[in-house]
Amino acid sequence: MDTLFLCPQIKNFKDVKFLEKLIDTSFICFLIISQSLFPLFASDGYKVAQSVIPLRAGNIEQIKEKVMYELSEQKRKEDFDKDVINKYPNAVISDVTDGVKHIKLTKYYAGKPVRINVVEVNQRIAKNLELTPALSSDTNLKSRTKISSIAKNNNAVVALNGTYFKPQTGVPLGALMIDKKIYTGPIYDRVAIGIFDDGFDIARIQLNAAIEGSGITVKVDNINQPRILSTYVLVYTGEWGKLSPYAPKYGMNLLVENGKITKASANPIEIGKDSFVISGPKNLLQPLLIKKDAKLSIKTIPEWNGVKDIISGGPYLVKDGEVFVDMTAQKLGSIGGRNPRSAIGYTSQNNLILVAVDGREGSSIGMTLTELAAFMRSIGCVNAMNLDGGGSTVMYVNGQIVNKPNVTGGIPISNAIVLSKTTD
Repeated sequence: MDTLFLCPQIKNFKDVKFLEKLIDTSFICFLIISQSLFPLFASDGYKVAQSVIPLRAGNIEQIKEKVMYELSEQKRKEDFDKDVINKYPNAVISDVTDGVKHIKLTKYYAGKPVRINVVEVNQRIAKNLELTPALSSDTNLKSRTKISSIAKNNNAVVALNGTYFKPQTGVPLGALMIDKKIYTGPIYDRVAIGIFDDGFDIARIQLNAAIEGSGITVKVDNINQPRILSTYVLVYTGEWGKLSPYAPKYGMNLLVENGKITKASANPIEIGKDSFVISGPKNLLQPLLIKKDAKLSIKTIPEWNGVKDIISGGPYLVKDGEVFVDMTAQKLGSIGGRNPRSAIGYTSQNNLILVAVDGREGSSIGMTLTELAAFMRSIGCVNAMNLDGGGSTVMYVNGQIVNKPNVTGGIPISNAIVLSKTTD
């Protein structure tokens, strides 16, 4: 296509109607060079267009449609409104903030009611919001508090309970990464959701971590997790607590500070803010004492380049658009039956879905995992996973607990998924 310049001197558009009139009368403000559509910006800062649309006879309407849609925030909101109304018939729908809907509905299974709360987030509309896992304490994994406190501490408009945790201590059980920092490693190859700048991914996740020092590499089996086998090499950071656990039988603990091993003992070792403890079999760790250098490398499988946050759950509910419940493979046989449930997923349009299902009472009997999976698929999830449920299931929206957990306000929990206002 020949280079074409169409460039009337237009510096700003006060409203969409004015632009539409300009387009309708062929005063099109584009600079197209070698089939590239340059981005234009309206005076309010919205990007006009990003994709490449060659300008040729017959596609003026296509260009008009693209520009109008990119400029029209109102149109996106209206489309989202219609989509949600069509998707959730007979539901009570309310706006949380722009691009975020809270949906309350009741479904019936075997003739009995189930109360469901859904939050759906259209990320193209939602502004100045960030989705991330959040701990009950910023400094200690061994902590539990109610979701309202977690939400308020994180300036959240929406919060849903997160992954499983050890009831006695509050330590999350499974992979947890917040702002690119891994707090706990995965267990039993369970499924996790990765949160990226431009969307999500769900996969069964493994740890790929190692200690390098004294010319050798020692595989790390987990981070800040309870010991399963005495043969495992574990790493404990300052978030675990003040002291590391005892070393396993025939094992040792090594304190690493600024890349150097400064202490070795079978007893608990105090962990500083910027230090960590390696704990494992003596025959594996003793060689690290030759030069006393130690570098910790942490990755995941899949590697998930660019991932900002990770939170595990399990089992899968929807995988690649199909119901997929693999509770046995992920050692989750104990969570079967009909119970309160929590789930997270996303649609083909990258809309986030959060769900809380009430149960264990006459007015809401809860769901089986298969029923929950079918529900998540019915509302458009292409991938979805189960979160901690039962007594932990609790959803917070705009300062209120919106579901009805068995304990008023929900039990104290270890962690949550929060949708928070940013300071930008």
